[in-house]
Amino acid sequence: MTRYDQIKEQLLAEPKTWLITGVAGFIGSNLLETLLKLEQKVVGLDNFATGHQRNLDEVKGLVSDAQWSNFTFIEGDIRNYEDCASAVGGIDYVLHQAALGSVPRSIADPLTTNASNITGFINMLQAAKEAKVQSFTYAASSSTYGDHPALPKVEENIGNPLSPYAVTKYVNELYASVFARTYGFKTIGLRYFNVFGKRQDPNGAYAAVIPKWTAAMIEGKEVFINGDGETSRDFCFIENTVQMNILAATAKEEAKDNVYNVAVGDRTTLNQLYGAISEALNENGIEVNGEPTYRDFRAGDVRHSQANVDKANNLLGYEPQYRILEGISKAMPWYKEFLS
Repeated sequence: MTRYDQIKEQLLAEPKTWLITGVAGFIGSNLLETLLKLEQKVVGLDNFATGHQRNLDEVKGLVSDAQWSNFTFIEGDIRNYEDCASAVGGIDYVLHQAALGSVPRSIADPLTTNASNITGFINMLQAAKEAKVQSFTYAASSSTYGDHPALPKVEENIGNPLSPYAVTKYVNELYASVFARTYGFKTIGLRYFNVFGKRQDPNGAYAAVIPKWTAAMIEGKEVFINGDGETSRDFCFIENTVQMNILAATAKEEAKDNVYNVAVGDRTTLNQLYGAISEALNENGIEVNGEPTYRDFRAGDVRHSQANVDKANNLLGYEPQYRILEGISKAMPWYKEFLS
């Protein structure tokens, strides 16, 4: 039995009360679905800046009425300290997912990204400390590695940030470390590497690559690849990310005051990704015609990214269950239905 299986059994036997910020978003709604199915009580906080009511509605349809009754939703903004303070009352575990993602968005509007990702973060950190929650897990980012050239990425070696977004996520880690040293409030940061899966929004200017390309292929539109297509990423299926959040939230004290990579340890080029999505759609009865269009490299992007997940395995018991092809295969039916 894996560590994750053991934790799920313990949670079923002794349910906890969780707070998910950004609960209406892609990752937040997947965390909500899993926790409700584990009979947990969940409070969700969201301002719908990037999340959607449809995500909550979908989760409602996937759990029982009794499980859904364990969910309480608060419409609020992490930039408002009072909203954060009211949300953490009576909470055991905080999963802080709320943030404004996207490197291009941060370049276009650094002020709003800073307000959400830094002011919002310290508001949640302070509120959780004051409420004496048992654990605080937050979404960090692989963008923190910046221009450090080494592969695979190891948590202790980072470079210079390449975008305002990367700066904000690094500042989160600095604040978390200071709160541990100054107040004894220890947290865990999860450096996400290109998470993908169901309920990841394919629309909008800042959509992630997998949902954006999938939507374009289904709709017969042009697919754009930034650069020569040999840029590579460590794509991480959502269910691996959910596992890491639950392992982190329930971790022992000695594993806290740390950051961990959330990935699988693989490297997939954009050209390979295009082929994998095309093949998965063909298997779902959608014929993909044509070739992608190549254009300039995108500002602020790193060339290659791949994680070492040994630290997460050794200290948290993390074992990624899905590699990229398995994840894409599982995600495609959802996109087919969502976009039909």
